[in-house]
Amino acid sequence: MTKIHEAREALGQRLRELRREAALNGKGLAEALGWQASKVSKIELGRQSPSEADIAAWAAACDAVEETPALVAALRNLETQYADWRRQLRDGTKLRQQALAEVDAATNVIRAFESTWVPGLLQTPEYARCRLAEVVDLYGITNDIDAGVQARMERQNVLYQPGRRFHFVITEAVLQYGTAPRDVMAGQIDRLVSASSLASVRLGIVPFGIRLPVSPLHGFWMFDDRIIMVETFAAEMRLTQPEELRLYRGVFDRLATMARYGADARRLLHGALDTLGEQSSGGCEK
Repeated sequence: MTKIHEAREALGQRLRELRREAALNGKGLAEALGWQASKVSKIELGRQSPSEADIAAWAAACDAVEETPALVAALRNLETQYADWRRQLRDGTKLRQQALAEVDAATNVIRAFESTWVPGLLQTPEYARCRLAEVVDLYGITNDIDAGVQARMERQNVLYQPGRRFHFVITEAVLQYGTAPRDVMAGQIDRLVSASSLASVRLGIVPFGIRLPVSPLHGFWMFDDRIIMVETFAAEMRLTQPEELRLYRGVFDRLATMARYGADARRLLHGALDTLGEQSSGGCEK
C-alpha cells in the first residue's frame, strides 16, 4: 500500500510542477477548470486520484498538452496496482469475472491462499451465488448475480486445460464460518472433495490447533511469479515488485507446509460435513 501511495504522490507532484511552470496557483487552476480548490490540493498531495479527463484538462490549462500521454500512463499504472471496488464493479459482477478469466488464461501456475472463503475456481454455483449476493449488497451495485455466477463457472474451465497447475491452500475455518447456508456448504464441501482428486489441483487445508509460522492476515492469489492479487474491503491491489513477489511467495510456502493434503485433507473435509454449524438452510438470493 505504501508503494501505491508513493505513486499517487509522485503523480500529484508532477501535476503541481506543471501548475507552477504555468505560473498558476491552486485557486487559479481550480477556477480555470471549474473545480473546488480542495480538489486541486488533494490531487497534488496524493490524497485523491485524478481521472484521465482531469489530467487532460489540467495539462491543457497549464499549456502542457504534450505531457498528457505520460501522465495518463502513470495514472493507468497506478490504477492497475490499486482498483477500488466501486469502480471495478460499477457495471456488475459479470465483467469482473471475465476480467479475472483473462488473467487466469495467461497464467500457467496459480497459487492461492484463502482464510475465509472457498477460492472462486473451486466454488459451486450455489456457493458462488452467496458470495456475489454479498458483493451486490455491500457495494450497492447492479444486480447481475445470475450472469456473474455463470461467468465464474465458465472461469473454472481453466482447471481442465492441459499444462495448467493450481495450488490452493485454505484454512479449516473456511469450512466452518457461516458464509453460506448449511445445505449450500455441504454441497461446496463435496465439490472440494472432488477437486482434491483433480490431476491439475493440489488442495491443502491448514487445520485448527497447529502453530502457524506466519499469521494469515488475508487471502491472496499468485499468478505465476509476476502478479500478486490482494483483496481488501475497499479495493483490489496488484503487486508486481520483485521484493513483493518474494515476500508473498515465502508466506505462501510457509503456510502450505502446514497444510494437509490428499487423504488427510479429505478427512478434514468429511469431518467438516459432520460438524456443520447451525446456520440455516436455503439459498443466497438477492
